[in-house]
Amino acid sequence: MIREILVPVRGDGKGDNVLAHASALARRFKSHVVVTHCRPRPQDLLPYGVPVPTFLKDQLQKQAIELANQVEKSLKSEFDMLVQKFDLTVSDEPIAGTATATWVEEEGRQVEVIKRHGRLVDLIAVAQPDRAGMLGVNSLKAALFHTGRPVLLCPPTDTPPLQIGTHIVIAWNGSTEAARAVALNIGLLEDASTVTILTGGEEAYGTTSEDLASYLKNRGITAEIERFSAGHNVGKELLERCRKLGADLMVMGAYGDSHEKEIMFGGNTQTVIESTSIPVVLVH
Repeated sequence: MIREILVPVRGDGKGDNVLAHASALARRFKSHVVVTHCRPRPQDLLPYGVPVPTFLKDQLQKQAIELANQVEKSLKSEFDMLVQKFDLTVSDEPIAGTATATWVEEEGRQVEVIKRHGRLVDLIAVAQPDRAGMLGVNSLKAALFHTGRPVLLCPPTDTPPLQIGTHIVIAWNGSTEAARAVALNIGLLEDASTVTILTGGEEAYGTTSEDLASYLKNRGITAEIERFSAGHNVGKELLERCRKLGADLMVMGAYGDSHEKEIMFGGNTQTVIESTSIPVVLVH
């Protein structure tokens, strides 16, 4: 079961959408949502490697503190408004049988804040990176590669999702990453109305979709197997099949190949991250 969800936010305008996705799961599982805002340190906002006169440094740091105060106040105000909108109870601690949320203010680099808080939660919700400027890539990478936890990738939506995970597709290729994705998301799969195993032909790693279906059946989860002919772009085929099946969540292992290789040459994970229109739970 999902008991605690981390939502790291910054002043990029994406936090409300990510919180909407996290809230949909929190209401379903009566979870505790921890919204962390990373407040930049004044020294982090100074030009790197450029000598700055003391008087100018003091002035820049003062302006940086004032700007950080404004951003923090604005985001906290937005948090107070959104928790009401998404029907969450504000509480520093979880409350049994209630979907709750708390605000945590941290100082430092965003990736370090995600590492610290992300390793002891059940799910980390982050925004889909912006394809033009790649805003949000570092948050996604920190969550995926430095916490060991499942990461909920939240694509932009016109309206907040009311439910997530009623029909879950498992992207299966028999890999270690795919197996970890299933194991770390059993609670989600147990609670889903429909589970579909989506596989592109014969699994390359020796563990078949039938093996997975048997594993799930032993845990009370009935899963259908859908096969497709794997072409040059498996990622796009996965997303298209999800659309045709009417799935509202995909669970998949991430970056079976190295991140650098997928970025340079393209890969299934990278395609899904860049192109998905439904939320995806990624596990590395």
